[in-house]
Amino acid sequence: MAALTRAVSEPNLAGLEEDLTCSICLSLFDTPVTVPCGHNFCASCLDLTWAELDAGFSCPQCRTTFPGRPQLRKNTVLCRVVEQLQGCTAAEEQQKQEDEEDEAVVEEEAASPVYCDSCLQAHAAQTCLTCMASFCAEHLRPHHDSPAFRDHQLCPPVRDLQQRKCSQHNKVFEFFCKQHGTCICSLCLLSHKLCNASPLQQAKAEAESALKKKLTELHNHSEKATRAMNSVKTSQTQTAETAARKRDLMRNEFLEIKALIEEKENQIFKVIMEEEKRVCTKFDYIYTVLGSKKNEIQSLRDQIEMALTEHDDVLFLKRAAALQRASTKEVFVPVIEMDQNLIHTAYQSAINLKEMVKLTVSQPKEKKTEEKQTARKAKLPQAAALNRPVPGRKPVGPQRPNKEKKPSQVQEPLQEEADNPDKKFSISFGAPNTGAPSTAATTAGASKAATAANTKDLISSFLQKDREELLQYAANITLDFNTAHNKVHLSERYTKMSVSDTPLNYNHHPQRFTYCSQVLGFQCFKRGIHYWEVELQQKNFCAIGICYGSMDREGPDSRLGRNSSSWCIEWFNSKISAWHNDVEKNLPNVKATKIGVLLHCEGGFVIFLAVGEKLNLIYKFKTQFTEALYPAFWVFSSGTVLSLCQMKK
Repeated sequence: MAALTRAVSEPNLAGLEEDLTCSICLSLFDTPVTVPCGHNFCASCLDLTWAELDAGFSCPQCRTTFPGRPQLRKNTVLCRVVEQLQGCTAAEEQQKQEDEEDEAVVEEEAASPVYCDSCLQAHAAQTCLTCMASFCAEHLRPHHDSPAFRDHQLCPPVRDLQQRKCSQHNKVFEFFCKQHGTCICSLCLLSHKLCNASPLQQAKAEAESALKKKLTELHNHSEKATRAMNSVKTSQTQTAETAARKRDLMRNEFLEIKALIEEKENQIFKVIMEEEKRVCTKFDYIYTVLGSKKNEIQSLRDQIEMALTEHDDVLFLKRAAALQRASTKEVFVPVIEMDQNLIHTAYQSAINLKEMVKLTVSQPKEKKTEEKQTARKAKLPQAAALNRPVPGRKPVGPQRPNKEKKPSQVQEPLQEEADNPDKKFSISFGAPNTGAPSTAATTAGASKAATAANTKDLISSFLQKDREELLQYAANITLDFNTAHNKVHLSERYTKMSVSDTPLNYNHHPQRFTYCSQVLGFQCFKRGIHYWEVELQQKNFCAIGICYGSMDREGPDSRLGRNSSSWCIEWFNSKISAWHNDVEKNLPNVKATKIGVLLHCEGGFVIFLAVGEKLNLIYKFKTQFTEALYPAFWVFSSGTVLSLCQMKK
């Protein structure tokens, strides 16, 4: 048991000894002291190290220098730990010594012979368990010759006969009790009469048989364990080989993916380089033509200057008439530009490839989100079906005639919708109102109230932040060329938009707006918090907002705020309004040239801020977003210019 305890404690002691060793003398700490940098040393070792120094005292381990000699104090906690470790080590050594002495005594006793109890000189030949004495060959002769000793039980020499006697009755053990697992004498049988006692020889034979059987079982178990270990080792090797093969296959796949991307990159660069070469060739040709034109003009100048030096009137007039007839045209440089559609198409293809890779990489996460949204959408039609009136049956509850809402009447519900988004998702199942709400309705109402309160607190926390804090959510937005209306001009690397007087004849694209002069941002947001800013250079007729990607691109309903898929604030002359689902909310006029937009996808709200020395709230929408959201912009008058600010987090 002591050896087992030592085996368990030795690794811990070894680790502890390493931590409690002085790095100067490489021994256990003796009166440990701590220097200001936190390292510990023996007091004598540190005094010896600093003995010859007057200045420049430093830690012997990390070389940290101190302005003067530090005041050293004894680390009492470390002292106690060292003493405990030394005590444990001493106890282990003492226990080990005692075990070695016991083993030596056993070996010595096994080596010393058993002497005859009669002569006390000769070695004993056998021991009589009846006489409880050992005899040499000479004194054992009566046991062989005399009939009186015929029933005595003889056995090989036994050293300590007292161990074979019952301590209670002082008689030799003759039986073995299986229930109690002990040897008993003949008198002990009375107290063990209900036990299954058997003679010692029979019990020994049975125990030997059981142990041999146990040994066979252990041998079989050992062989099975060996086979299992070999099987596990083989499986481990096979797994490692399989993983290595799979890694090689995946590495080859990724190399192929990289090669395909590099090939696409080379194709795009080739298109750009060919376009650059085409434009540069035109520039070289025009430069050559302009050089010839310049030489022609210089030649004509030289002739005129030569004619002006002519003194003969007749010759001068002839030359002057000829020179005046010579015609020169003004220098004209045609407009030569790179094909912006081609450049943007190449750029867009690179972005599309990047988005495809992103989508593929993040597909498992998005798949779970889509499954949740599909399950939620599947529940709404079921509830609507339950709420649908049955033909031929009057609906329960009072009925109100449908009246057309006037603009002045819907402005207040808009504010209510913005502040209480859960109201528009409430579903009635046609049950009569008895005046006592059910437990489920009460729980649902409490849950909605808690959600609305949490959203309100969340919005309040963001409204209290300053601009520097919001910049940690900054998103640099670029405009999507494929969505721009034919009269929306994009410039400055697709960060600036204005209205063109003439159609720009963009190529057809299914995402392009055809009715309203609008454009979307290229980035889309499905989750997280995002903040961007828009600078208004002239804000007579424009709008800033967000929308779903599924918003219509054609017809009057495609205008921002005129459908259920978009939210915006709009400048119309000097009036500012908030629009959603074709409902207008008039807002107080604010003097701001920069607008900040804060979108919280999970929180379900978007906030429009006037950016100045302080952030001022313009308006906020609260709802539950169900699709990816895009920044959206509307410009109408020819002087209106919107610029996207590039920000750093």
